Amino acid sequence: MSATVSSPPGGTAAMVPSEPPPQRAEIIRAAAGIGVYAGAFGVTFGAVSATAGLSVIQAVTMSAVMFTGASQFALVGILAVGGAPLAGLSAALLLGLRNAFYGVPVTDILGPRGLRRLSTAHFVIDETTAMAVAQSTRRAGRYAFWATGVTLFALWNLGTLCGALIGSGIDTSALGLDAAAPAIFLALLWPQLSRDRAPAVALGAIVVALGLGSIAPAGVPIIATAAVAIAAGLLPARPGQKRGDG
Repeated sequence: MSATVSSPPGGTAAMVPSEPPPQRAEIIRAAAGIGVYAGAFGVTFGAVSATAGLSVIQAVTMSAVMFTGASQFALVGILAVGGAPLAGLSAALLLGLRNAFYGVPVTDILGPRGLRRLSTAHFVIDETTAMAVAQSTRRAGRYAFWATGVTLFALWNLGTLCGALIGSGIDTSALGLDAAAPAIFLALLWPQLSRDRAPAVALGAIVVALGLGSIAPAGVPIIATAAVAIAAGLLPARPGQKRGDG
């Protein structure tokens, strides 16, 4: 399949399909919807960062370099209540470990090589992974990954900038932004429950999360539930069960 070189935010070249898949419009609509949420959520992060004492430059740099909402909120949340920076960094790293598990399905879909692995890894987050694996072909998965990743990166950082400039004058609970992230993610994953093994994996993840939620440190239940999915993915595929290519 022919390909062209595209530059995602940050100037790093990455290989993307030159011919978009037939479901391009549907993917773009979904990516745009997630991007709107990301922008709004980014405004919240910027405001929380300002409350925690971070400068505008520090908040925007964190969003551009880390680009993983949960870890960023964990870090600034601990700083906001007077916690030690090392404790905040540890919590952020623990939550960020789940992105390493996402590398398994993403690598299978995108197949990055050489230095492109670095640019691809920066965009491996919950939403891009969910969009990629939700597609029926690898070509559509690659297109969905980059369309979602570039859109989220741009709007997340723009939202962070706006929030940091506005400061602490935002009531996040009144806007319901604390519930937006899980709602969007569940909407993305819901169609996957019709696939083989998906209901069993979902049930296993729920049991693990509920079992560890009250006894394990923050972040551990997330990693444990990701391990459930990885373990299921490593099991041999049944005859005829194979991802389509395009």
